[in-house]
Amino acid sequence: MRIASSLPASAGVGFKPQHFPAIAAVAQPLGFFEVHAENYMGAGGPPHAQLGFLRERYALSFHGVGLSIGSTERIDRAHLARLRILCDRYQPESFSEHLAWSSHGGIFFNDLLPLPYTQATLATIIEHVDEVQAALGRRMLLENPATYVRFAESEISEPAFLAAIAGATGCGLLLDVNNVYVSARNHGAEARVYLDEFPLDLVGEIHLAGHFETVDEAGAPLCIDAHGSPMIDEVLALYESVIGRTGPLPTLIEWDNDVPDWPILLGQAQSAQAVLDRCCARDRAQSAA
Repeated sequence: MRIASSLPASAGVGFKPQHFPAIAAVAQPLGFFEVHAENYMGAGGPPHAQLGFLRERYALSFHGVGLSIGSTERIDRAHLARLRILCDRYQPESFSEHLAWSSHGGIFFNDLLPLPYTQATLATIIEHVDEVQAALGRRMLLENPATYVRFAESEISEPAFLAAIAGATGCGLLLDVNNVYVSARNHGAEARVYLDEFPLDLVGEIHLAGHFETVDEAGAPLCIDAHGSPMIDEVLALYESVIGRTGPLPTLIEWDNDVPDWPILLGQAQSAQAVLDRCCARDRAQSAA
């Protein structure tokens, strides 16, 4: 199998078709583009023409949203076969999915739903990750979710749960820093405490995104992982603290709703790249000392 991620340790963005003219007009100062794999499971047409253009010029990350790895049901074999065809066709440098479930009884939900962190759930997800990696012939990355509820029956912390999956399957992890912030705010926890427990040595890619804050029915603060706004300073600071410990890592800007004009999205990637560049400069200075 391939390594968990061979993406360049630089900033990238999620590709949106409305940005294609701007992207195609001139070489972009980006390390990679990421696409949702399910958007490219058709046979051809403009989506594949655009993806082929990107494949020729940039590294690619495929991000899945439909495998429902956290489900109690078996992985959808037909969906997995379509994913294998797509990966074989474009040979992305990385493939990732979510620690969540999104289908049941043949019905696909437009959401990534949480699961209890128990030994039984752990065994199911290990089986599913093993099946996906065997079918694709590559190691995958598994992403920490944004959560809004916790299960009373959970007996394992989320970082330990992810570490156990990776230890049993050999998969890597995708650390979504915005998800860490959102979940911590929703559960009255400390994001930095979560990150102190997270197995950073297993991270093959980082995600950054925006969110919005509202209140729930009881009037309590509620953060929603909306991917429709710039990342906030607190998330960028958490990201810089992670990079200071890990060194540079492939870093994606996610912006899926209320998508802005290309210069705004590129500016978000440049903010992340500035953090990576500062990390590299510190490493060079320490090596020269």
